[in-house]
Amino acid sequence: MTTTNPKRKSFPQFATLYSIIAAIGGFLFGYDTAVISGAIGFIKERFDLHAGMLGWMVSSLIVGAAIGAALSGVLSDTFGRKKILMLSAFLFVVGSIGSAIPNSVTGLIIARIIGGLGVGMASTLSPLYIAEIAPARNRGRLVSIYQFAVVTGIFVTFFINATIAGLGDEAWDIAYGWRWMLGFGIAPGVIYLLLLLLIPETPRWLMKQKQEVRALEVLERMNGKEAAKSDLQEILNLKDNDTASLRELFRPALRIPLLVGVVLAILQQITGINAIMYYAPEIFKQMGAGTDTALSQTVWVGIVNFVFTLIALWLIDKVGRRLLLLIGSISMTICLFIVGYGFHSDTVPGYLILLFILLYVASFAISLGPVVWVMISEIFPTRIRGRATAIASLCLWVADYLVSQTFPSLIEGIGTSATFWMFAVISLLGVIFCAKVVPETKGKSLEQIERLWKSKS
Repeated sequence: MTTTNPKRKSFPQFATLYSIIAAIGGFLFGYDTAVISGAIGFIKERFDLHAGMLGWMVSSLIVGAAIGAALSGVLSDTFGRKKILMLSAFLFVVGSIGSAIPNSVTGLIIARIIGGLGVGMASTLSPLYIAEIAPARNRGRLVSIYQFAVVTGIFVTFFINATIAGLGDEAWDIAYGWRWMLGFGIAPGVIYLLLLLLIPETPRWLMKQKQEVRALEVLERMNGKEAAKSDLQEILNLKDNDTASLRELFRPALRIPLLVGVVLAILQQITGINAIMYYAPEIFKQMGAGTDTALSQTVWVGIVNFVFTLIALWLIDKVGRRLLLLIGSISMTICLFIVGYGFHSDTVPGYLILLFILLYVASFAISLGPVVWVMISEIFPTRIRGRATAIASLCLWVADYLVSQTFPSLIEGIGTSATFWMFAVISLLGVIFCAKVVPETKGKSLEQIERLWKSKS
């Protein structure tokens, strides 16, 4: 049973501030997720793209993100979490500039890969940074700020897309509108880079570097002197802060956390969320909506995602990670089956399909959306956390790539209904996995979670 020190009952103001700043990396992720849904139709017309090339253009950013995620572990273990977060912001700005100016699809793809490097690094290190500075009792809520930043980026970007698309006629949008949509990402990237100057390095990384004095200073700033001493002693008690090799992840004590982290990361993507986020306007057009109506309906996706992620922030440290995963995954499975039937049958009105798409998004937003980022940032030991989290994030981005690359071809090949039924079956498998394998980590310190895995080996 986890006990709570009464001296830690006040919500950590500095930890919250640093978490919010680090989480802006999620806003960049959300911006790139949503911006392409508004620009995709115009880019398709501008460069006359077929389904395969359209999928490659969308997923090229994800290729960069997968590479960035893979590199982030070694880089952050070597140079620190803060410096690599700053590098991620810089790469995102460069990618946004490059995406706004190309006259060929090749130039656009290269720019999106560069921006993707930044997004991938931030997607790994933003939640990891927050997990390493957050007190145990608030860690779920604070790490979930990352996912809240993701959906805020999606939510805001849907409005940006709709606003820019409305500035001119369709010919203007095909020539210039998509450039403004993609290029607007320069603003959040620069803001993120500047704000990162204000945050400290994480105390657990400092301890890995044998910098106990600096680590204690950071802990005191966030938790007070007495709590900081207790936290520092708990970290010291493990006596294993040296960076470990990746081979250690395959030892008996860490096989289960590796399995949990990788499978949850993959499930977050292959249950179909980004098929909706990337291609929402195109999906709504299949329901009979025009271009303007499709963009408006996409805004509703952003609103629902935003609201229910807020609810998840409130629930995650109260209800726990595992229960949210189970409830959300069951609901997602039901909604996906119904959406598939809606596209299969001519008798189901479009507004009902839209309703169950929105219910699916809501279910994702309270479960797999935030909980996966929390769990992959907290289940690995400090000495291997950067590299192990990078592996889980890499798997997430590879899964995201497969969905974004194949979705247009799946729609053309097996049809919309069968595609959504496929996502439903995968979601059902996720329910079984969460029920059988995923443990509860609510309220446990990172060191307590590490000891949990050791006890199971």
